[in-house]
Amino acid sequence: MSETSPPFERKSVVDAMRLGVVTCPPDATLREVARVMATYRIHCVVVTETADGTPLGVIADIDVASAAAGSRDAPAGRLARSEPIAVQPDDSLERAAQLMADHEVTHLVVVQPHTRHPIGILSALDLAGALAWDGSA
Repeated sequence: MSETSPPFERKSVVDAMRLGVVTCPPDATLREVARVMATYRIHCVVVTETADGTPLGVIADIDVASAAAGSRDAPAGRLARSEPIAVQPDDSLERAAQLMADHEVTHLVVVQPHTRHPIGILSALDLAGALAWDGSA
């Protein structure tokens, strides 16, 4: 077993998450969302209320692809096909994986425990990395 990485079963969200959240307002256009994703090379954007930053939804890359094939004029608030599923940094990765499976999503919004303010994203690819390099033989 590796000394540098605990087994997947003992890892928490903070061990695999990406710090920072890229957001857009509900009235952002598909082109604006696509530009942000392409510029930052990310797979999701969180749609937030501009006043307080409350997450309203998550636009994943598949949502952009679906909209590009049809409803290109829809605002971000309608493009977000998944509601934001939140986890906290100290939640287990097993719990996060179960939430992704239960809700059929590939991105979770990581929030501060007390304020519920978004601080990061945990993706299915982040989970895959944590599982692949979990320190087990």
